[in-house]
Amino acid sequence: MRVSTAEWAPDIGASRAVALEVLLHGPIARSDIARKLKLSPGSLTRLSAPLIDAGLLVEGDERNQGRAGRPSRPLDVVSASRHFLGFKVTGATVRGVVTDLRATIVDEATVNLTRTSVDEVVDAISSLSSRLGSAVDSVSAMGIGVGGLVEKNGVVQSAPFLEWENVPLKALVELRTGIPTVVANDLIAFTEYENWFGAGREIERFAVITLGVGIGYGLVVHDEIVADGDYGIGLVGHWPIDPFGPVCPAGHRGCARSVLTNSAITDAVSSAIGRAVTYEAALDLASQGEPAAMRIVDEAGRGLGRLIAAISNLTMPEVVVLGGEGVRLADVASKSIAEGIAENRDPRAHSPRLHTTSGDDSEWCRGAAVLAIQNYVLP
Repeated sequence: MRVSTAEWAPDIGASRAVALEVLLHGPIARSDIARKLKLSPGSLTRLSAPLIDAGLLVEGDERNQGRAGRPSRPLDVVSASRHFLGFKVTGATVRGVVTDLRATIVDEATVNLTRTSVDEVVDAISSLSSRLGSAVDSVSAMGIGVGGLVEKNGVVQSAPFLEWENVPLKALVELRTGIPTVVANDLIAFTEYENWFGAGREIERFAVITLGVGIGYGLVVHDEIVADGDYGIGLVGHWPIDPFGPVCPAGHRGCARSVLTNSAITDAVSSAIGRAVTYEAALDLASQGEPAAMRIVDEAGRGLGRLIAAISNLTMPEVVVLGGEGVRLADVASKSIAEGIAENRDPRAHSPRLHTTSGDDSEWCRGAAVLAIQNYVLP
């Protein structure tokens, strides 16, 4: 694997601004770029020419756009001109992907962990970096998403699922691989993908809710994630959902964590039917009409609807993105979710559009790759 030292753009000024505009919004007409960046046609031609010569941008087919005058030739990014690695670290696996410049996956692979020691995780990341890097000519940067509190310098302050505290993961990985690396909370990574290339692209306000081992929440306003030093604690898991619900490990009755996590649903269904089932099996039983499973899953769906309504009432998102390994709940309990939203929203209020992702772990990896892309392209 070769680590690329190529610059994102020939200079750090207006050329980078042109390249970034095309990356996020391309293919895009030159006139639209000039208007957004307040450039004259001549200046745009001067700035875009070296980007085209460098193989970063390409001119598309001519478009008339229904207006008089010469047809325009939109500009687009050559996505395959740069490649990035993205990793998601859990208590059981390290999963990685290699992507192009728009976070489209080129290849992916997983290493199962026997332990969550720092050495074993760094070994797994290093091994996957070599394996995935061999699928492309070179790698420009790497992103790693970890569930927990992560400082800006890439130190994992606290990661309960890994039993880590104060681990300088960025420094350790860069020392082993030689690849410029950014480490961040995995929910920030997931949300950044949706912001740059996913369902939140070009949307002024959107929220993210992830379902799985824990409950995650992200909010983007004017292209910026709303976050502070507490991001990564999982605060939305403490949000009250059902005053008569079960008690979570922190002692909160009926909070999101006690109602919506995979383990909460699995434990409740297993107890109700008298045998242990997996999360997928619990949802299958509900889909098939098993009464106890249906009741529990519908209650969870109604609780998710209440959470969506609360977020909508407080932050007014245009779109709510639902993701995570437990996101199938959104499909199985869709009617109950709609009921939960309706019960907790003013009937005059506009309901946000719900976008459900696939739930595959590769979504988190793509988010980590976006962290690497951002670190590479933003001045």
